[in-house]
Amino acid sequence: MNLHFEDANLTELPEIMTIENAGFSPAEAATETAMKERISLYPDTFITAKNGEDQLVGYIVGPAFDHRYLTDELFDQSHPNRTKDRYQTVLSLAVHPSFRGQGVASQLLTELAKVAKAQNRIAITLTCLANLVSFYEQNGYQNEGLSASSHAGETWYNMVFTLE
Repeated sequence: MNLHFEDANLTELPEIMTIENAGFSPAEAATETAMKERISLYPDTFITAKNGEDQLVGYIVGPAFDHRYLTDELFDQSHPNRTKDRYQTVLSLAVHPSFRGQGVASQLLTELAKVAKAQNRIAITLTCLANLVSFYEQNGYQNEGLSASSHAGETWYNMVFTLE
């Protein structure tokens, strides 16, 4: 699928929330308030994917961070990207249900890697559920074992993509 990428905009919040709630359980999904903060505080790493009709089909979002692995506090407390933080996180990667299986998520991961490299990050870090480990591995991420996260009462795995 031919996509173009843009920084998220507050006017897209309803579409973003529709995709977020379709992609995550109620316990896992970000709140509208959290998404507003993320758009405002780190728009450069809140990337939307749009198709040829300019329809928002997915997004990826996360702040820069100073630790190799995500902490649960990142889901609750937003902060602006800091230039000295060495890691780029992913808090949400979600694709509209009508566009899944078409490579949108992989293209979003690639786009975030370009941004993270340009910002001198050394790696991208995220957590995922067991059923998504193979997807991230296919996209070059290394499974670094169980996460300490207890977000939404789930078991999460630390996945890291080294930027070169």
